[in-house]
Amino acid sequence: MLWFDGQAEEATNLYTRIFENSKILKTRRTPDGKVFTVDFELMGVKYTALNGGDYFTFSEAFSIMLLCEDQLEVDTYWNALLEDGGTPGNCGWLKDKFGLSWQVIPKQLDVCLNHPDPVKAAAAMKAMMGMSKLIVSELEAAVS
Repeated sequence: MLWFDGQAEEATNLYTRIFENSKILKTRRTPDGKVFTVDFELMGVKYTALNGGDYFTFSEAFSIMLLCEDQLEVDTYWNALLEDGGTPGNCGWLKDKFGLSWQVIPKQLDVCLNHPDPVKAAAAMKAMMGMSKLIVSELEAAVS
């Protein structure tokens, strides 16, 4: 359940536009016709967006991790999620315009951070810590 302050429909429309194999499953409305919840699926994972008001807001304590195949996929998701008011963070994290945190992570990060040589793994960690959007070539260079 993702709690929004009136933007559940706008958010789910954005998310299902950005991600392939995603769709809106069901929209529930209040008796006066306003959107109450939207059930949707992003790349096989089901979520519900709730227009719950301004009682709660998103924090970095919750994020959705996107494990990307390559730099092109990282760039595509990174740019789309930052569009229209998102905020880049550190180490592959960002907040979209609704305040929801995302981790846009290339699969190569895990390989680099788990390098069998601890010195190289530490170099990959240091490289990651210095980045906003993760750059695969820089991560791989750190372990070369």
